[in-house]
Amino acid sequence: MITLYPEQRKTHNNYVKIFKFNIIYIANFIMFVFVIIVMEKYMIIGNNLSDIYNRLGAQYNNGNRQIKQEIPPLTRKQKNIILLSSAVGMTPVMAVLAAKKGFSLNPLKILKTPIKDWAIFKYAPQDKAIEFKPSEIIAVASGSVVGGFVGGSIVDDKSNLKAKRREVLNQILGNVIIPVECVKAGAKLYTKYQDKIEGMMPQIKNKSGRLVSVINAISKKLPNAVGSLAFLGTGIYLGNKVSNFINNHLYHKKVERDIKVSDFAPHVDDLCLAATMMNEGSLFGSIVGRVIPLALLVPGYQTGTTRQK
Repeated sequence: MITLYPEQRKTHNNYVKIFKFNIIYIANFIMFVFVIIVMEKYMIIGNNLSDIYNRLGAQYNNGNRQIKQEIPPLTRKQKNIILLSSAVGMTPVMAVLAAKKGFSLNPLKILKTPIKDWAIFKYAPQDKAIEFKPSEIIAVASGSVVGGFVGGSIVDDKSNLKAKRREVLNQILGNVIIPVECVKAGAKLYTKYQDKIEGMMPQIKNKSGRLVSVINAISKKLPNAVGSLAFLGTGIYLGNKVSNFINNHLYHKKVERDIKVSDFAPHVDDLCLAATMMNEGSLFGSIVGRVIPLALLVPGYQTGTTRQK
């Protein structure tokens, strides 16, 4: 064992302190150099902390986008399940409407009944057929949307669940209720002046024949067709604006739903509705009404297949 005199011990302690100080200094210097290198790498020298957070946030979002892009598209099987779930969702509503018209809900009796006389297909006599008025259409469409949402939530990736929730309100309010109410108001207005409007349409007179009768009938009903499309177009436009407002202010997600010619394709249900309501009480309106349940599968299917963008 080495014995140190007091002066030697004092000198030794000084060396130890200097050594410790140098180690700390060197460590701090290395850490400082490391930080400088990292800052240079991310090009954030001279920027404040908000710049750092913005840069890191952008990298995080880019990473999320890459992850989302890796989610495979829906398969045909998944889409078929969503379509089926939309049909299942509207079935209880259709059953209630059928029961109100006196149709049996007994599966055995339904199977024994000719298909043309099933509740969904029967259009005559009109008082025995299901009537699709605004309240019935909204109820059936809501069932379809709920069914499509449930089916899509089951078969699709969970990261798309929020998008489907947003689409439920967009579909029911923007694509169903608003177009329905616009067509309803338009049909009521047109009915009030129907005779006067149709009386103003040109007719071929002093001639007979099947072709002349057809031309005269088309000319007379032309305002009806134009009015149906005009009221429907107004409803789609307003529904589009409401959907954008919901996304921007309720969900705080800026999604502009621009209207294109192709956007009218999913509104087959609204077109059938317009034709039915503008020809309420007629055989034509009753026949077109048979297409409405099939067309109302569209909003449910769109809800179930909606994905996060």
